Amino acid sequence: MNLSPLNRRRFELFKANKRGWWSLWLFLILFGASLGAELIANDKPLAVHYDNHWYFPALKRYPETTFGGEFPLEANYKSPYIRELLKAKDAWVLWAPIPYSYQSINYDLKVPAPAPPSTDNLLGTDDQGRDVLARVIYGFRISVLFALTLTLFSSLIGVIAGALQGFYGGWVDLAGQRFLEIWSGLPVLYLLIILASFVQPNFWWLLGIMLLFSWMSLVDVVRAEFLRGRNLEYVRAARALGMQNGAIMFRHILPNAMVSTMTFMPFILTGAIGTLTALDFLGFGLPAGSPSLGELVAQGKSNLQAPWLGMSAFAVLALMLSLLVFIGESARDAFDPRK
Repeated sequence: MNLSPLNRRRFELFKANKRGWWSLWLFLILFGASLGAELIANDKPLAVHYDNHWYFPALKRYPETTFGGEFPLEANYKSPYIRELLKAKDAWVLWAPIPYSYQSINYDLKVPAPAPPSTDNLLGTDDQGRDVLARVIYGFRISVLFALTLTLFSSLIGVIAGALQGFYGGWVDLAGQRFLEIWSGLPVLYLLIILASFVQPNFWWLLGIMLLFSWMSLVDVVRAEFLRGRNLEYVRAARALGMQNGAIMFRHILPNAMVSTMTFMPFILTGAIGTLTALDFLGFGLPAGSPSLGELVAQGKSNLQAPWLGMSAFAVLALMLSLLVFIGESARDAFDPRK
């Protein structure tokens, strides 16, 4: 990878911060593992070799009749009936390390749910008998994917708004600033709750509602960079040569403005995760039954006799947010022009 001397210097500064460097690697490992959550936690076999044929139930639904059953319904591979059918043909079955998905219920609990940690459920079960470890893995993935998507779109809108205000100035900047003052003064969390109560929230509805308010965090930073950069000599020279305003903005000024923008992105990411967790905790977030860390926190609050619920959610959120903050601090130091 060919890097300019400046970017190479920034990379070396980021790498020199051991806390941020190892936090980045640990976060990537955890996120990469969560992307393959279906291979780690699944209530269906990953592969079945039955009657000289290969089947992959984790990827495709198969009826009972495929394995000698009587009904054309999806096979329940944990039922004694299907197990006997597979055993009769000496079938080979490969299970995931955690034989539960985020929504599967353990019906063989020896105590009422929520059940404490055991060899069958390493982090116990929630109040509906669902495996906590499986829900934590899936919840980690959906939280990070949601935050990444929100950060991407909000950064795109915020950069464009800040660039237009800073480059054109005048009435564009004045009107934009007054709008931001009004919009940022609104009680965001209350409005999110009100808007989420009008519709049945899902991933994309919730993303759109939060996007209405999350794009403002980068506007001031980008605006300041464009206000400073529009009067520099190379920008004046480009304008004198007849270059269009759009090309000047995004080819000459924006790369310099992105330096400060990049340092804010990990913190926008942590804010998005915190807001999603808060909405899920209050019951206005993802649909019921979704693998949500906020919903797990709410269960811990409602079931104080089951401390493993709150402790599991707290540990995952604390680790996730701490890693992202450490990465953001290292990125901020690496892009610091004083260094």
